[in-house]
Amino acid sequence: MTSRVPVVLAGAAIAAQILYPLVHGGVRDVVTVFVVVLLAAASITHAAVTRGGRWAVGLVVVTAGLGLVSEVAGTATGFPYGCYDYSVDRLGPALAGVPLVVPFAWTAGFYPVWCVASALARGPHRRAVRVALTTVGVVGWDLYLDPQMVADGQWRWCVTDAGLPGVEHIPLTNYAGWFVVATVMAVAVDRIDRRFGTGTRHRDGVPIGLFLWTWLGSALAHSVFLDAPELRYSAVYGWCAMGILGVPLLVSLLRPGVRRPGARDTHPHA
Repeated sequence: MTSRVPVVLAGAAIAAQILYPLVHGGVRDVVTVFVVVLLAAASITHAAVTRGGRWAVGLVVVTAGLGLVSEVAGTATGFPYGCYDYSVDRLGPALAGVPLVVPFAWTAGFYPVWCVASALARGPHRRAVRVALTTVGVVGWDLYLDPQMVADGQWRWCVTDAGLPGVEHIPLTNYAGWFVVATVMAVAVDRIDRRFGTGTRHRDGVPIGLFLWTWLGSALAHSVFLDAPELRYSAVYGWCAMGILGVPLLVSLLRPGVRRPGARDTHPHA
């Protein structure tokens, strides 16, 4: 596999996301599936190229595997996210009420955040900082994802008045569940990184680019291109939460004379 594959897949995913606001109904459902599949494929292939096959397999097992388990438990019991259910006839085949594409959305959202957190974390407690930043970034991504998908009817919540101002129909238990699951994922991937990592930083331009696109592009889409009024609020929430990573990332990218995140070096990364 060449390094061009993740680039092509990431570009195709971005093109599909640009198409998303322009289509409706069944076509939008198909585009949604393509977005998830392309983003996940870009993340997995990039991980394989830069970190090795075993690392990439571990990433999928942890993110898609734990994501599936948590979603099946969530729809069946309400734990850990709260009471909700999917419109399972819209996103392809499902298992126990969860569309099979959904677990790979966890992979697609987690990996770019992990790479940015890895680039930003410094100091003697670098691993703990990386886990904390990854958790915050993944929850920030869901502050975009959940309102957008609920507005599109992909899933619905039983409790509709216990959330953040402007998006009260998504309960706070959802974000608490995401915080717990994202933390477990980050700790598990950290262990995989310690075992299978190469001991060097990696060329992470693709996942860093996807992170910036998600952070800034989602804020723009929610503010301007998507119709649901609650998305004006999610634009702010997602921008602020992901910005905890995004702002220092931009500063490091734009500051002259500073080593760019994702550049290859010989310093330990775990």
